[in-house]
Amino acid sequence: MSIVVTGATGHLGRQVVEQLLARGATPAGILAGGRNPEALHELAALGVRTARIDYNDPATLEAAFADAEKVLLISGTEVGQRVPQHHAVIEAAQRVNATVVYTSAPKASTSALVLAPEHKATEELLEASGLTHTVLRNSWYTENYDETIHQGVATGALLTSTGTGRIASAPRRDYAEAAAVVLLSKEHDGAVLELAGDAPWTFEELAATITEVSGREVRVEQLSTEEHLAALTSFGLDAGTAGFITALDANIAEGLLADSDGTLARLIGRPTTTLTEHVRTLLAE
Repeated sequence: MSIVVTGATGHLGRQVVEQLLARGATPAGILAGGRNPEALHELAALGVRTARIDYNDPATLEAAFADAEKVLLISGTEVGQRVPQHHAVIEAAQRVNATVVYTSAPKASTSALVLAPEHKATEELLEASGLTHTVLRNSWYTENYDETIHQGVATGALLTSTGTGRIASAPRRDYAEAAAVVLLSKEHDGAVLELAGDAPWTFEELAATITEVSGREVRVEQLSTEEHLAALTSFGLDAGTAGFITALDANIAEGLLADSDGTLARLIGRPTTTLTEHVRTLLAE
């Protein structure tokens, strides 16, 4: 089997390659693609094939997909550009009739989550493509809060406008394991899988966890969306980034990242990594 992992030079993609190898995939049967030459060189050291893949350059997709049987389409990072980029990947996969596995967002087809529209559009493109495909609706990555955790230790405070909203996060490794499982099997062809951590947490629980692990008392400062936006811009963030962060926090407050049905744990055959485990590992580095 020939598996192409797009976005392999990113944090999630590299871990998917590692998990494929850990689960017995033949290195020669994996092509890791991305835009970072140094990271591609590091991936080549694992024995896998590598290629430059740029979602904005269809020629790179056609070359990389020449013998692809399965393609992992890791969603792009450029907000506002994802749909045409993903469309280019899907068209390249159509030319070789490859099965596509796509990393989407929670309940993308129905959610009011600020990130959902581009993922919903991509899922619709996949459905219209006629390709066999699987949708991995990944919930939040715990690593998204690594900087927040370090700031909490440094300042003793976490600023948020999430209220009592819960976040069903898991580290990228857990999602990477799930992607590897799906890529190495036909069992989940055609499925839409909602993936999330087993134990959704609030910012109060995050503060308590940081306090327990670090020994530094950390408190939560709950702000309104407007207060949070003003605070972020006063710290030097541009209006677009600050608005995006506060919109996400509002989504969390509404419960849009709270759901977890255990699918991720069942896929990887173990409980998902807990918040405490993640914070302990992060602060030990």
